[in-house]
Amino acid sequence: MADKQIERTLIILKPDAVVRGLMGEIISRFEKRGLKIVGMKMIWIDRKLAEKHYAEHKGKPFFEPLIDYITKAPSVVMVVEGRYAISVVRKMAGATDPKDAEPGSIRGDYGLDVGDAIYNVIHASDSPESAEREINLYFKPEELFEYCKAADWFYHTHARSKKEYLDSMDCLER
Repeated sequence: MADKQIERTLIILKPDAVVRGLMGEIISRFEKRGLKIVGMKMIWIDRKLAEKHYAEHKGKPFFEPLIDYITKAPSVVMVVEGRYAISVVRKMAGATDPKDAEPGSIRGDYGLDVGDAIYNVIHASDSPESAEREINLYFKPEELFEYCKAADWFYHTHARSKKEYLDSMDCLER
């Protein structure tokens, strides 16, 4: 990731995305946008991990309902990489409250407001610092992978061919 515009960010497909069967549709959106999944797993977030993740919200009125929500069923956690990944993913996710999220955003299309709670299907890191902290909460370094996507060479402006790109990325040696 020598290019400073290339970032990694954490995404959580929350329990409602999992139990509603929305995982594939949501993951597909990130891939279609050109983001590369470098780590992904399904986990059941326990209370201890949830409290670490949402520590900045401790003491706020929505803290306990948030912890209950994120620990209610399995989640999919993933790390994606790409140019300006943090802001791209945040924009794709949409406003936190589904009623404020634009149609076409993930929360605008799939989030639910059921009166006493909102189910917004996705978490996305909000800054480089948060992304680093959150990635380290959920992934060990050996669970994140460097690889070349087949189409990367096409967009790589310095390479004149796929072979030149792959050679520069050391992909053929792996």
